[in-house]
Amino acid sequence: MNQTVQSNLGPRPLERLKQLLGSRQALLALIVLILGGLWLLAQAQGIPDQRLLSLTVRGVMLGGILALGAIGLSLIFGVLRFGNFAHGDLMTTGAYLALLFIAFVPLGSPLAPFSFGYEFLLALILAMPLVGLLGYGLDRLIFRRLRAQKSQSVIFAMAALGAAFLLRSLIYLFWGADFLFYYTGRARPAIELFAGIRVRPDQLFILGLVVVLVILVYLLLEKTKMGKAMRATADNPELARVSGINTEQVVLWTWLIGGALAGASGVMYGLDTQLRPEMGWFLLLPLFASVILGGIGNPYGALAGALVIAVAWQVSTAFLNPAYGPGIAFVVMIVVLLVRPQGLFGKA
Repeated sequence: MNQTVQSNLGPRPLERLKQLLGSRQALLALIVLILGGLWLLAQAQGIPDQRLLSLTVRGVMLGGILALGAIGLSLIFGVLRFGNFAHGDLMTTGAYLALLFIAFVPLGSPLAPFSFGYEFLLALILAMPLVGLLGYGLDRLIFRRLRAQKSQSVIFAMAALGAAFLLRSLIYLFWGADFLFYYTGRARPAIELFAGIRVRPDQLFILGLVVVLVILVYLLLEKTKMGKAMRATADNPELARVSGINTEQVVLWTWLIGGALAGASGVMYGLDTQLRPEMGWFLLLPLFASVILGGIGNPYGALAGALVIAVAWQVSTAFLNPAYGPGIAFVVMIVVLLVRPQGLFGKA
């Protein structure tokens, strides 16, 4: 009788509070509080608003780069059901492949107002599909066999870490451990956007390219037959296979798209900063934090998560050593796991 009364009254107040705290709206409010708290901490230490605004814009730029890698990571997890710890080193490989192509092509004049010439665009176009093919090659060599053996998740994680170390070792072998640049000694002037905020034209190109690639991914997933097959496989692999979907072809396209996005992300990050063998490894934690924040397996959530993580990272450098930036991403990831483990757009 008591249980009947409780069911008629609806959820208990404590359960309603738990549901409210775990809702998407509560997580959004918490994210706003975290970002606002970082601003207040910076202002309390006398950091001018103009610099904070500049760091926020810089965070959006970095968020675009992270978003490309995070979307690819989320696609691979959604379809293949494992966290690819080699994804950061795939980004690094893409950056160094572009450097290799540039070295073999005659340098042209900069495409004003950017610092790069036609050879950089050609290197980007070539590096993206090659990284996708490299990712698929790793799948054929390692991960496909593990799937056939129905290996546990920890085995996939260790195999991905081994692949990451292999790729990084090859980069050390061919290019060494020194910092490298696509263009040495070439000026990269900045322009003013608004309110004293200055950015380099290269950064605007990066942001524009990110927008174009994200739109293309959206159109592919939502408007094409292969995109629908990928989403069906991500929702229920067994049902997709029984329904006649060629899951091996889906795996191929998943690696091609995810790898190509990783390659583009690495090339863009190398253009914005510099190239070093550990660049993708250092970005791996922010990438996973972005995916978890947005919702594991949801590419659109990965985009939102990357922007939040990058803005928090950059704003925190106003009062923290920049080396601690990835630690901010780690803190945000833990908070999300505690409040809403499925992230902003993930399923419970």
